[in-house]
Amino acid sequence: MLFNSIDFAVFLPIVFLLYWFVTYRNLKIQNILIVAASYLFYGWWDWRFLSLILFSTALDYSIALKLHNEGNNAKRKLLLWISILVNFGFLGFFKYYNFFLENFVSAFSFFGNSINADRLNIILPVGISFYTFQTLSYTIDVYRKKLEPTNDFIAFAAFVSFFPQLVAGPIERATNLLPQFYKKRNFDYSQAADGMRQIMWGLFKKVVIADNCAIYANSIFENSANLNGSTLLIGALFFTFQIYGDFSGYSDIAIGTARLFGFNLMQNFAFPYFSRDIAEFWRRWHISLSTWFRDYVYIPLGGSKTNKWKIVRNTFIIFVVSGFWHGAEWTYVFWGFLNAVYFLPMLLLKRNRKNIEVASKGKILPTISDSVKIFLTFLITVFAWIFFRAENMSHAFEYISGIFNSDFFSVPTLKQPEYAIRTGSFILVLLITEWFGRERLYALADLDQRWNIALRYVFYYLVCVFVLYFALGSQKVDFIYFQF
Repeated sequence: MLFNSIDFAVFLPIVFLLYWFVTYRNLKIQNILIVAASYLFYGWWDWRFLSLILFSTALDYSIALKLHNEGNNAKRKLLLWISILVNFGFLGFFKYYNFFLENFVSAFSFFGNSINADRLNIILPVGISFYTFQTLSYTIDVYRKKLEPTNDFIAFAAFVSFFPQLVAGPIERATNLLPQFYKKRNFDYSQAADGMRQIMWGLFKKVVIADNCAIYANSIFENSANLNGSTLLIGALFFTFQIYGDFSGYSDIAIGTARLFGFNLMQNFAFPYFSRDIAEFWRRWHISLSTWFRDYVYIPLGGSKTNKWKIVRNTFIIFVVSGFWHGAEWTYVFWGFLNAVYFLPMLLLKRNRKNIEVASKGKILPTISDSVKIFLTFLITVFAWIFFRAENMSHAFEYISGIFNSDFFSVPTLKQPEYAIRTGSFILVLLITEWFGRERLYALADLDQRWNIALRYVFYYLVCVFVLYFALGSQKVDFIYFQF
């Protein structure tokens, strides 16, 4: 079920009314409703994979209880490894089986041997990378004795399957989200209104920004061999805003929807395109995944509190694994590798935490220094996104060489350029709005305290009009991160 669909527009108010007007007196029944609604939400895509998420839930619920009651360290490690291997086993089979098969066959062919192996027609379960990491973090935290396991299976099932963030995050930690299922939730109008505001802004990012950018990004990337350098650069820029509008838009809708039901999810994007260096970018982009890899992979490997060789090793591991998490393609692996190359000099020079506060905090306009740093960081980010979007490695290098061709300064050749200019205008609105809201959890937070009522409602009206216009007038586009 897509957030930007009629199905969800009907589903959400029905669940909301049942939640606050029918089940509100009993916490257990409220949680059962959340589980039922979440399974309906997920099963709407393909009901066959409900058994997979139920099995993962039951497995980690049981293992966590056994971990808590087991005093023998060897047995505790065995239990942890069972959870890790089973969860990653499912993830590896559905997501990476064909990738490893194809590369295995290619390796044999390289040495002059040929083997026959047929690909399997495997359907990738939506959201498997997200809920797998979510359940694993729970088991690992129980193993580390940072968290008491729950005896409430319904609450745990609700934590794993919570529909706002089930299929594309944020990847929540049990320490934050699970305790919220134990407490009675009371309806808070200001919280609900803030949630609606964040949903609205998320839909604007997705429907108005991402889906319009996708039209040009897809067209340019699919026909890159026939286009000049300036057009290819515009294609890369459109994809840069497509993926941001798409994924941060999903996160805004997820967080806002959760607030309608009295839950607080973690911030997943903190205005990353206003970053002044690549380290700051990675503190602000897909925060829930970056911090997951930091806490469960990077730090256990020794982090940055070790010798330089291990720091280099750990940095490349974390970024390459992050790239591979996104998909079974060498383009994603190289994207991760490239970001490690960007990041490593800052880490070795101990400049990776230089820019902690938001750019030009408290100022209306950015300083000249911040403007230059933001621009340069944005450029290298755009360059890296080309590998993320390209069909394969050869396509990526051909695309980049096409940009730096002799026709770079020629006039772009865009179909229906007036629509491209319109999309560019929407991007400008996005950037201005997010710049003035960059010190908050999302761009429109506390808008009722910052803008007068007339200006505020004119803005709301225009945003809703554009969302409805593009949502009803074009074909629904899946969220990019559904494939991960």
